[in-house]
Amino acid sequence: MSTGAHGRTPAEIRRDIDRKRLELGGSVEALRHRVNELTDWRRQAEEHKQQLIVGAAAVGFLVGVRAMMRRRKRNR
Repeated sequence: MSTGAHGRTPAEIRRDIDRKRLELGGSVEALRHRVNELTDWRRQAEEHKQQLIVGAAAVGFLVGVRAMMRRRKRNR
């Protein structure tokens, strides 16, 4: 059997390719799982519930202040 430029047989090269293909498949699956975790808005909302509540309260406060300021301007 002949060897390639780096002294490997075609069978060794095929085994390396198959091993790399399996590794790549596992990496892609792990990445897909991580992307799904990060883009799941329900999960993110559950994990960051306190920050969302604080943010909503701050926005509500700012909207209320702005409405009061407009009302005061109109009543003058």
